[in-house]
Amino acid sequence: EAEFRRIIEADPTITRLLAAMQTFEAPDLWLVSGVLFQTVWNVLERRPHGHGILDYDLFYFDPDTSEETEDRWIKRAASHFAFAGREVQLRNQARVHLWYPKKFSIPYPQLHSSCDGVRQFLMPACMVAVRPRPNGVELFAPMGLDDIFDRLIRHNLLWQGPPRQRYL
Repeated sequence: EAEFRRIIEADPTITRLLAAMQTFEAPDLWLVSGVLFQTVWNVLERRPHGHGILDYDLFYFDPDTSEETEDRWIKRAASHFAFAGREVQLRNQARVHLWYPKKFSIPYPQLHSSCDGVRQFLMPACMVAVRPRPNGVELFAPMGLDDIFDRLIRHNLLWQGPPRQRYL
């Protein structure tokens, strides 16, 4: 955990995102997944800063599940995080169960927090989130960090959706 924190806190883009999150008032706001594990992999593989990072994903949880409210948050995020140089994708985890089945043709459980959304990622290496706190960075990694440091891709055994198809 200490090594993960050291790598994340040394990354200038993540540091700026976390600082900007402090003044963005979306409830239960977390920086999640790709930017975090890819940043660690970049350090381990001695790749350049930002290599393989296409966007920055932020989860929040607002009981107001209207599309209009989420759209307002998304527009605010685009402006607030414009400095990032890549798209910031903000999604209300309270709404996922409403659109996921239509988009992917499989059911999705109703979530009760942003961290519930992190638990639903397909692979443990993706199941990581951080958010700023007055005393530093709070880390959420329900399956731990070993898969990130081992660069291991495997199925999330906590996933609550329907059984996945196996591809051979």
